[in-house]
Amino acid sequence: GQSTMPFLHGFRRIVLEYQPLVDELLGLLATPDTERQSSLESPACLDSDRSQLSAVRRVLERETHSPFYQEGVSYALLKVTELGLVPAAEILLEFGADLSFEDPVTYYTPLHIAVLRNQPDVLELLVHHGADINRRDRIHESSPLDLASEEPERLPCLRRLLRLGADVNAADKNGKTALLHALASSDSGQIHNTDSIRLLLEGGADVRAATKDGDTVFTYVIYLLGEMAFSYTEEEAEDIERFCFRVTQLLLAHGANPSECPASESLTHFCLKSFKDYFPLLRFLLESGAAYNCSLHGPSCWSGFHIAFEHLCWHLSRFDDETYSSDLIQKGQTLLELMMASSQAIQLPSNFEVNTSSCRFHGEKVQTLFCSLKQLERSPQALKHLCRVFIRQRLKPWPVDDKIKALPLPDRLKWYLLIDHAAAGHEDL
Repeated sequence: GQSTMPFLHGFRRIVLEYQPLVDELLGLLATPDTERQSSLESPACLDSDRSQLSAVRRVLERETHSPFYQEGVSYALLKVTELGLVPAAEILLEFGADLSFEDPVTYYTPLHIAVLRNQPDVLELLVHHGADINRRDRIHESSPLDLASEEPERLPCLRRLLRLGADVNAADKNGKTALLHALASSDSGQIHNTDSIRLLLEGGADVRAATKDGDTVFTYVIYLLGEMAFSYTEEEAEDIERFCFRVTQLLLAHGANPSECPASESLTHFCLKSFKDYFPLLRFLLESGAAYNCSLHGPSCWSGFHIAFEHLCWHLSRFDDETYSSDLIQKGQTLLELMMASSQAIQLPSNFEVNTSSCRFHGEKVQTLFCSLKQLERSPQALKHLCRVFIRQRLKPWPVDDKIKALPLPDRLKWYLLIDHAAAGHEDL
């Protein structure tokens, strides 16, 4: 139909009008292996390179006044950028190649292509010649930094862009920054670009960035952890868990808050709801100082204690497997103590009650845990408890375990400080 004509016309223009010039230039630059880029090339090679480049100059001088010269030389720049040919790119720029020329099919500029083909040296040349380092492409609205953040192979370009002053917090119309791009491209379970995420954070990426749809840095971690249970082999699941743990460590180290509202975007809330499955990560969050309530509205919005008891009662009323139940109650007890030991005054939702009548197993144990929690809320706290809170606070950052083990204290006190009910030799004090 009529609507496809302009695109077709544009496409035919490349083929018919400036293609011969582009073909001639690329023909002169062709080598058995165009990507050979060694600094230790033999003098003979350098001579042949020099003669190739002077042949390119001669063609450009001859064609300067031909129609479509400007498009031809600019399109040739896209092609030599793909191949990483810095000297050829320099000559084309000298002869008027347009840095903002867009590929007629993809609409990428030379700078975008340099990133997609991971050619950091051409990238630097283009920037030094005035290419807009933060320019977004017309179709996907991606900046060079966005593209560099999406694949671990493009790390050299990411490094170079940051060094050349790319705006690390620039966002597209939807609010998506390079950091959110890097996290989003990890959601396939295949691409784990921890290094890109680390580089962006070290370069000043804002951990509070959010899109208009409400996606935050934790959205992608939560998504990946949620996927883990369904679609992967055990080995892949372990990889994802390791990746999520590492990324969470990086995000927290740069000031991200995993307990923010809304609950659907809170990593702490997500891990609390299935604490048996995500226990190591949850322990890390709490020991790193994450709030166990909504950090904005407090326990009236959502409360770790409420979620933990809900999870315990729900599972204990449905499963009658003794081993499963014991493991669950052990983790539940550890979690409750971790939350209790994270601050001197505990925060519970108002009128907080727990109904254990539906529990098939350990109902009385859940009730005992609940009573000890209520008592802690009502009465002045024991010195033992206050000391535990204080010592654990002083031993941050995570992990505190090794630091506790090194303390000159009797083992029983160490166990109390460690809060690890799975550990052999642990006795309730």
